[in-house]
Amino acid sequence: MNEKEVAGRGIRYSLEEQGREIGHAYLYLLSNDLHEEPFGLLEDVQIDEGHRGQGAANSLVKAVIERAQHEGCYKLIATSRNDGTRQTVHDWYLRLGFRDYGSEFRLDF
Repeated sequence: MNEKEVAGRGIRYSLEEQGREIGHAYLYLLSNDLHEEPFGLLEDVQIDEGHRGQGAANSLVKAVIERAQHEGCYKLIATSRNDGTRQTVHDWYLRLGFRDYGSEFRLDF
């Protein structure tokens, strides 16, 4: 088996209010051999509980989407658990234009 490292990079977005971070999100830009263009992975969207429902997450994710488009990504992936408690989050992703495209399979270490 041959192994070759593939470069990637990450960008951290944060929102502050009165000098205190109230939310953050990450965009990882990755490549594979199937496409010339990179793809984006949206990860760890977090908003402080007291600031949820006020548009902070929308601002973060829209900034990530714009950057992924600017970087020429052919897709942007966002994952969310299917544990029965996340339907509101899943509906929110759909409203932002994401499609429910499949399942996430995960191996924790």
